[in-house]
Amino acid sequence: MSVVSKTTGRIAFVGAGPGDAGLLTVRAQHLLSCAELLVTDPDVPADVYARAATDAEVRPAVGEPTEVAKELIAEAKNGQVVVRLVSGDPLTADAVVAETHAVARSAVPFEVVPGVPAATAVPAFAGVPLGSRHTEADVRAGVDWAALAAVPGPLVLHATASHLAETAAALIEHGVAPQTPVAITAAGTMPTQHTVETTLASLSGELGELAGPLVVTVGEVVGQRTKLSWWESRALYGWKVLVPRTKEQAGAMSERLAVHGAVPVEVPTISVEPPRSPAQMERAVKGLVDGRYQWVVFTSTNAVRAVWDKFAEFGLDARAFAGVKIACVGEATAERVRSMGIVPELVPSGEQSSEGLLADFPPFDDVLDPVDRVLLPRADIATETLAAGLRDRGWEIDDVTAYRTVRAAPPPAETREMIKTGGFDAVCFTSSSTVRNLVGIAGKPHARTIVACIGPATAETAVEFGLRVDVQPEVAHVGFLVDALAAHAAQLRAAGALPPPRKAKTRRR
Repeated sequence: MSVVSKTTGRIAFVGAGPGDAGLLTVRAQHLLSCAELLVTDPDVPADVYARAATDAEVRPAVGEPTEVAKELIAEAKNGQVVVRLVSGDPLTADAVVAETHAVARSAVPFEVVPGVPAATAVPAFAGVPLGSRHTEADVRAGVDWAALAAVPGPLVLHATASHLAETAAALIEHGVAPQTPVAITAAGTMPTQHTVETTLASLSGELGELAGPLVVTVGEVVGQRTKLSWWESRALYGWKVLVPRTKEQAGAMSERLAVHGAVPVEVPTISVEPPRSPAQMERAVKGLVDGRYQWVVFTSTNAVRAVWDKFAEFGLDARAFAGVKIACVGEATAERVRSMGIVPELVPSGEQSSEGLLADFPPFDDVLDPVDRVLLPRADIATETLAAGLRDRGWEIDDVTAYRTVRAAPPPAETREMIKTGGFDAVCFTSSSTVRNLVGIAGKPHARTIVACIGPATAETAVEFGLRVDVQPEVAHVGFLVDALAAHAAQLRAAGALPPPRKAKTRRR
């Protein structure tokens, strides 16, 4: 009987880039998604290796280069797909170069995936255009100051705060003008990035908290940062924004907040669960197939998902909606319906709410409408406003519990303390349930926290709980809510009612 040995895996040295996970190359993201083992540098941000498969093992790189390489080779020979995740660019770190040499001497196949260089990425995020002629140097390792001072074009220097005084003195001593503009950037490309502008003569002065590795850009091009600074000048830059939503829904809002520069902190307040008894939903789906309904009114994306899941359970698809008209309370719900290949007949033309939908909803006409019944799948705690309004318009309503909303567990003590003491700059509420449940599990947000509500019903609930509503978009949609918050912050800052975006602490490496 022959024995089949396990096939050898492979090793990939992957550059994580300067910090922002969005700067990973396509190849790097692919390798992270299929890696079984990640061996990481300690300063690789968690957001980067969070791109790995959920069942991937993550280990720190411990020991001398030969020891790390020995571990990589052993795991690969055991059939593993191993990613050696490196902060920055793999072959620009001497220790990682030594690891690759050791791996190359083995029979294990390997590859190297470069990371975006910090020397160009960080000035770009700081709004400094380097142009085609710039010189990079690491002053932490010692440099030829005379040669460095003589090169044309801007300088991009890697340093720490302890090297700034020496750098300034050496460059001035070798002929660089003392008034040459300088930009010092800490935590480059990260949500906590902070850039200080000064001159070479003032480089050794007090420049605030600049911990960790710094990228120092020296040259006249720094003067263009006033017009080109795009990362740190965003309306919500540095703001911590509380996102109290269901776990499944938080992603879209967090992504939109990050576009405006905020640091979203997701706190699940609601868990969406199936109804206790499936009988109502099963009868509703059968009614759809049998032509019982003229309209289906969706009040939320959760309702759409609940009906769609029930379709899948019975082997149905979008064809089950044939001959049925679809109405959606808001644009986000309508988008969810469109994603199923169905175009809703009715979305409120005005206020994106139950009242807005009722204002546009046609009354029952016994001549034009062959069926007088409306299916209303919704949450177990939904208000009666919509059902009552539809009945007033002559429709018969099948009011069905499509899902239950259950209060989530309280967030960690640190988060609760931040909520109560004003540690969050803003909070975005997307339903009355998120207001009630957040207050229930964590307490009321502090008076200094800006409160943004997606629509009038949510705002009314917030007021009932003693909150001041600062922002409410014209359209009840997550994107419009976040954009309205950003516009509000920009207006306050322009009027001098807010300080500049808070300087977030930089991380030490």
